[in-house]
Amino acid sequence: MGIKIVTIGGGSSYTPELVEGIIKRYEELPVKELWLVDIEAGKEKLEIVGSLAKRMVKKAGIPMTIHLTLNRREALLGADFVTTQMRVGLLDARAIDERIPLKHNVIGQETNGPGGLFKGLRTIPIILEITKDMEELCPNAWLINFTNPAGMVTEAVLRYSNIQKVVGLCNVPIGMRMGVAKLLETTPDRVHIDFAGLNHMVFGLNVYVDGKKVTGKMIETLCDPASGITMKNIIDLGWEKEFIKALGVLPCPYHRYYYQTETMLEEEKKAASTVGTRAEVVKKLEQDLFELYKDPELAIKPPQLEKRGGAYYSDAACNLINSIYNDKKDIQPVNVRNNGAIASIPHDSAVEVNCIITKEGPLPISVGDLPVSVRGLVQQIKSFERVAAEAAVTGDYHKGLLAMTINPLVPSDRKAKIIYDEMLEAHKEYLPQFFRE
Repeated sequence: MGIKIVTIGGGSSYTPELVEGIIKRYEELPVKELWLVDIEAGKEKLEIVGSLAKRMVKKAGIPMTIHLTLNRREALLGADFVTTQMRVGLLDARAIDERIPLKHNVIGQETNGPGGLFKGLRTIPIILEITKDMEELCPNAWLINFTNPAGMVTEAVLRYSNIQKVVGLCNVPIGMRMGVAKLLETTPDRVHIDFAGLNHMVFGLNVYVDGKKVTGKMIETLCDPASGITMKNIIDLGWEKEFIKALGVLPCPYHRYYYQTETMLEEEKKAASTVGTRAEVVKKLEQDLFELYKDPELAIKPPQLEKRGGAYYSDAACNLINSIYNDKKDIQPVNVRNNGAIASIPHDSAVEVNCIITKEGPLPISVGDLPVSVRGLVQQIKSFERVAAEAAVTGDYHKGLLAMTINPLVPSDRKAKIIYDEMLEAHKEYLPQFFRE
């Protein structure tokens, strides 16, 4: 029969990596149809990426058909897997998420603080519309979401849709494993990390090489300036060495926003006044990528894509789909319903944790309780995600304000209201639930 995959946000610059991932796994993951779906505003990009995808498939010589459409329902009919990689409001909305908080001396970032809240408020209603279409058109399909904020989106789907087959995906744990392998001068396939926490709030509780626990050695190496080793996304982020020793677990890059708030704020303000916010930088990178994609001679994923910042995202998606389809029972860190895996998080909430991937989906591996040193921060962010998801669904002004205020990156209720009101107005076009007559 062959597999049908539908990618919502198919005009994304990441799509060539997804296509490459499918091609290289074709022997065990026989995808017959790949449908790339986008909206009218993304039509030009969809056509450019779609043409490159077709060239890649032709070069690989596999019998997979690429379909391009602006009609989501047409695409979803009979799908086996649906992947979502969309950005409601495009990069211009992200730039607003970054600039407005900065104006008020608060971190402006895509998935953390006020920016993360508003990306969730814009995104969740659209994801829930997709789940309704899936219920009707492909009720047995798996939803693989790597739209940010992935944890909040997974939380919303689990709470407010009838879709149970949902998995949230992130490239941060993969980047951490690659970094640890480099730090310990070994290969990633020999490294195993016990991941637990939330999306962009995940910790490596234990590290193993060839099954042998090396957490202490890894932290010592990480903190030893004489080692001469820098670990991309971890040590070159300027951690206080004694703090890492005291923490005793591996933080993820996004923890900098919480443990080094002042430094991060200054870095963001400096960037915004010189090279631009991250959204503005990415916009330029994407323009360059799409110019490359237009080349009729290009029939591979260009190496420049890795500069985009989402390396391994699509490969992680292909890996997950492959493991579900082939019942591989391997271990992957994903966002799923907790079901008791982390003792201090509600059973029905979304967590990011190692899972055994089966044809029935991911089975979370229990880690017991989180260390007391990190537990409170994780619980606070989970409260933020829960309240934010409810605000996104109900359009309740007060729930949204509450979410903004309880986020640890927002210093006061007064400042929260000022930023919240300004961002609501700026994003009015994409937040109809808050502006009903």
